[in-house]
Amino acid sequence: MAVAVIMPRQGNTVESCIITSWHKKPGDKVAPGEILFSYETDKAAFDEEAKVEGTLLAAFFEEGDDVPCLTNVCVVGQPGEDAEPFRPGAPKADTAGPAEASAPTAPAQAISDGTRISPRARALAASSGADLSRAVPTGPEGRVIARDVQALIDAGLVATPAARGTAAFGAEGTGLGGRVTLADLARTAEAPAPQAAVPAAPEEADSYVEPLSHMRKVIAKSMTLSLSAMAQLTHNISFDATEIRRMRALFKEKGEPFGLSRVSINDIVLYAVARTLANPAHRALNANLIDDGKSMRYFRAVHLGMAVDTDRGLMVPTIFHAEKLSLAQISAEAKRLAKACREGKIGPAELRGASFTVSNLGSLGIESFTPVVNPPQTGILGVCAMKDAVRMRDGQIEVYPSVNLSLTYDHRALDGSPASRFLLDLKANLENFALLLAL
Repeated sequence: MAVAVIMPRQGNTVESCIITSWHKKPGDKVAPGEILFSYETDKAAFDEEAKVEGTLLAAFFEEGDDVPCLTNVCVVGQPGEDAEPFRPGAPKADTAGPAEASAPTAPAQAISDGTRISPRARALAASSGADLSRAVPTGPEGRVIARDVQALIDAGLVATPAARGTAAFGAEGTGLGGRVTLADLARTAEAPAPQAAVPAAPEEADSYVEPLSHMRKVIAKSMTLSLSAMAQLTHNISFDATEIRRMRALFKEKGEPFGLSRVSINDIVLYAVARTLANPAHRALNANLIDDGKSMRYFRAVHLGMAVDTDRGLMVPTIFHAEKLSLAQISAEAKRLAKACREGKIGPAELRGASFTVSNLGSLGIESFTPVVNPPQTGILGVCAMKDAVRMRDGQIEVYPSVNLSLTYDHRALDGSPASRFLLDLKANLENFALLLAL
């Protein structure tokens, strides 16, 4: 019996996922445990395995499609079984009339001669002016997909305004069911161009259009909300990194038996931030501003967000109860989470619940920056590169290693003085790190 394979919901807040690759194609035999397709949320990547043995009868979406959760993606069954009743949007057998039954709906829209085009490909064509009448479909079931449109753009096959007019994008068609036919496209292309017609595109376009990834869209939405809804202000302070650099060298040389040999400067900063935030005096930074800025949720534990750079974009996993972890434990957890993010294996539960975030750009040589608060958190700490600084001590010029810290906070949640006191306490803890470890 044919069985539909749905797009799983990876977390309560995930509404859709993007198919990144198909590992099987219609007609292929599949066995339980074999991967049918891979997909990703805005944060993590997953593989969908077959649950039953059979043949992949149909695939309703293509690579790059953004599929709502719990929607039928494909069908596995026995050769000859009908997969159309499982197609998303297909009419119910007991309610569909003759006309409906003869033309089931599909996620892709129709273009010339009934050829279907995916939503992503249509959006790319609309933004670039690609001449869809010359597209060569390579997608499932003969659909035009995004890579087909990109091929048109790369080849300079971009329609002039007269040619594409409304024919490729919503023209009144004369074909069956109002579909736009090749004759409609040709008739529109032959229509006289307006006097102010734009010249045809050059043979080789000097630019190309690419839709934002799902993850990039989520980041853009979050950052726009953050900057438009918060009263953000950034304070900067530097600290003498002599102590933590000395400790780091000691851990590397003698820390193997204690699980400390791989401790990094970033691990040391995370440890110091967690201990500093645990001080009740700084509870306004270990909090969420909620109810449209009418209430504060204060955390009894420090759930430390850690910004991680990945090929797919910025991710922020959470080190839970960081104030209770030893330096060795924080180091191990930070490395585990970063690895999971970069491999796309991070779980949704590990990407939420942070009470404060640390973003370290020191490895990129950044000396100062303004981190953006991740709502509903009230603060984020930016950690910068270590550099040589000069100061006077006992009448002598002295060179020492210095690190700049940039604290961005929501001024609705706290004022400048408590924000500054947090930085002063953090500075003292980092400059006296051996004593902090002894507490």
